[in-house]
Amino acid sequence: MAIILLSCLLLAASMLAADAESTSACPDSCGGMSIQYPFGIGAGCFRKGFEIVCDGGGRPVLAGATAPIPVDHLSISTAEVRVMLPVGWQCFNASDEVYAWSDGDVQFNLDDAYRISSAHNQLVVVGCNTLGYIQSQRNEGNDYSYAYYTGCMSFCNNSGSAADGACDGVGCCRVDIPPGVTDNKMNFRAYSHREKLGDSPCDLAFLVDRENYTFHTADLKMDRNRTMPVWLDWAIRDNLTCDEAKKAQGYACVSLNSECHDSTNGPGYVCNCSMGYEGNPYIVNGCTDINECERPEYPCRGVCRNTLGSYECKCRSRFHSPDPFKEPCNLKFPLGFVIASGAAGFLFIISVVVFVWLLRKEKRKTKEYFEKNGGPTLEKVTKIKLFKKEELMPILRSNNRIGEGGFGEVYKGLLEDEPVAVKKPKNANLADQFTNEVIIQSRVMHKNIVKLVGCCLEVDIPILVYEFVPKGSLDDILHGSREPLDLDQRLDIAAQSARGLAYLHSDTITMILHGDIKPANILLSDDLVPKISDFGISRMITVDKKYTRNVIGAVSYVDPVYLQSGRLTSKSDVYSFGVVLLELITRKKVSDSNSLLRDFIDAYTMEKRVIELVDSEIAATENMELLDSLVGMIVECLDLNINRRPEMIDVAENLRVMLKRSRSKTVTPLN
Repeated sequence: MAIILLSCLLLAASMLAADAESTSACPDSCGGMSIQYPFGIGAGCFRKGFEIVCDGGGRPVLAGATAPIPVDHLSISTAEVRVMLPVGWQCFNASDEVYAWSDGDVQFNLDDAYRISSAHNQLVVVGCNTLGYIQSQRNEGNDYSYAYYTGCMSFCNNSGSAADGACDGVGCCRVDIPPGVTDNKMNFRAYSHREKLGDSPCDLAFLVDRENYTFHTADLKMDRNRTMPVWLDWAIRDNLTCDEAKKAQGYACVSLNSECHDSTNGPGYVCNCSMGYEGNPYIVNGCTDINECERPEYPCRGVCRNTLGSYECKCRSRFHSPDPFKEPCNLKFPLGFVIASGAAGFLFIISVVVFVWLLRKEKRKTKEYFEKNGGPTLEKVTKIKLFKKEELMPILRSNNRIGEGGFGEVYKGLLEDEPVAVKKPKNANLADQFTNEVIIQSRVMHKNIVKLVGCCLEVDIPILVYEFVPKGSLDDILHGSREPLDLDQRLDIAAQSARGLAYLHSDTITMILHGDIKPANILLSDDLVPKISDFGISRMITVDKKYTRNVIGAVSYVDPVYLQSGRLTSKSDVYSFGVVLLELITRKKVSDSNSLLRDFIDAYTMEKRVIELVDSEIAATENMELLDSLVGMIVECLDLNINRRPEMIDVAENLRVMLKRSRSKTVTPLN
């Protein structure tokens, strides 16, 4: 019985070998692309499911599809094909009805040789109010008609909603696909297009190489006949594993020095040449030896000799190398030279010892700085990263400096590909403030508070690393560049800044008082999102704790009650924020003489026209009632009786309501 089985296997192998050898007379290219077995052109030149047609234009296309499917890449070694597949679509008429559609299915995979590559492709849906999905592999008799469904929904609020380069659900959405997908058949869920017909007359869905598609708003009116590049994984799909296929008739890995690997996408297997060989494992004698000595990717620093499937690398006579594959071969030196080399080596060792001594001395100094700057305490702060001095030195160069003041200097740089602002103080006496700032900011996490990334304690004066806020401070915008700001923008900056302060006062485990609120300490992102910064003189106190200390901060913004008593409270921050609001609406800077404050209070109490002090950019607003409400709240914040000042959380809520009222008068209602 065993003899009969062996004879059958030998007969099958010989027949397969004959088929493979017969391909030598088959065309081996089309349109400049190499066509290798199991692919082939013409009868007897291909394995079932792998036929290629060279069309009239000299272009390779997959055979058997209902429309020409161009092939622009074909690989035997990686078992991949890249083809151009059509787009699925449905279009709407003025009556909001689907009048034409195509599911994109061209039945390119009738012999089940291919799977859509989940590693290279994605499903993209383009349109307004469009739910598109792919359905693959008929699955009759179960809960659903297909084994695979995956898709996403794209929405448009108006004609300006979608943006070039953004495929995140507005005008365009995308989703990864699972392994095992066999077809490109698309389907859609119909939603109303009546209001979007001019911007997006059709729903579109397609598979595409994720590296070869970027959404553009013009794609909402994409040519329906467009095709997209799609990667296909192919394999010998006999529903057999390698172990099973080796025992069965028709085993594809016929070349000596070839190996079988189970397919990673769908059933079946693929063949590769063994290590040290290259070529086509699907034909007899297709895998040939590589001459490694002729290829630079195979290292040899000695004399190279090729062997079957590998190579040797040795040194010539009287030469030596610990590893000739990596290190060059050197002549074996005489005794005198060895002695001289030993003496030089001794001097080198002495130099190394001196260097190590200096290095250890520097490390001791670094350790002393680390402990002096509160390192043992700050090591326990898990949210703050402690940077090594060497990591920050490339940033602390004069050409990276973006700011300088009494506290020190600020530099812009990159850490782990993220932009950061590095704050380096000048005065060693400020070290306590910087340690305090680290502890304070490790307790807070809010979008309107500048994030402290970490610090460096291995220097005499500690260095802080913050997220980079690109637009500068509110003080720069109001009094430097004087960038135009309408009322909505100013209210939005005020409301978000107030939310940040309210978070410090009310939403942290221990109340945090900033103590130095001013426009220079409110930074702005490119889209004018404010972030409160500089917590060097901030303090954490319990609600019932009375805290008295020396007055620090910009006098123009400091609460007069705090100046007299030395007692910092949450109402002190409210007063300072009121001064900031006054600068925000007047665009005038508060000086140490407080003339702006006096003029404002006089104008309000004497029933003069406060509007004369308001910045001309917003003084002409039609929403005078809203402006009056804002002026009234500023007066409350500046009240010398701290008991009559509002809490920061109330200021934030009032500003939110004012902003909502202002926007409701400028936004056109949707149909």
